[in-house]
Amino acid sequence: MIDEGYIKYQCDWDQVSAIAEAEVVELNQWRTKLYQLGLIGQYDNGIGFGNLSVRLAKSSEFIISGTQTGGIANLTAQHYTKVTDYNWQQNYVTCQGLTKASSETLTHAAIYVAQPQVNAVVHVHHKKLWDELLDRFPTTNPDCAYGTPEMAQEIIRLCQQPLTQQQKIMIMSGHEEGILSFGKNLTEANEILLGHLAAI
Repeated sequence: MIDEGYIKYQCDWDQVSAIAEAEVVELNQWRTKLYQLGLIGQYDNGIGFGNLSVRLAKSSEFIISGTQTGGIANLTAQHYTKVTDYNWQQNYVTCQGLTKASSETLTHAAIYVAQPQVNAVVHVHHKKLWDELLDRFPTTNPDCAYGTPEMAQEIIRLCQQPLTQQQKIMIMSGHEEGILSFGKNLTEANEILLGHLAAI
């Protein structure tokens, strides 16, 4: 059963002016491509899915697509938010922008914490690819729900494994259709994902 895309973390949201367009140009280009491929979107029940983020240079902060933006074809800077602080153990996020951060923010944060060399994270949904990769590539415990401290802890556990660091892709067993890829930049994170998609 597909999980609902609502926020589970506690949010300290500073509704300041929108993120600068220049900060999201590459992020938005990739997001548009993923949307066109159906990897980010919205289910018939109105629940959006998929998000991506990029770490700010030499920082623990990152910019991520906002919550409930999956169904919007063309995003602008107002649909992104800057995550300035987070604690997955205490289940809170601090963000700045005109929209709240994605429900998957702590999952992205966990990857950045566990892998300092990673600067971009992509989360998409694709049933066929999920079925194909499930348990064949690093896969989370099915008891861990999306957007929870348990999922963040599981992501950190997987990220510490050499195979995960090498393959740069994880399957979210407890979040049907959910797939994560990551890399040193947005191009690497997306090309890893699209390479697997092209192979099925």
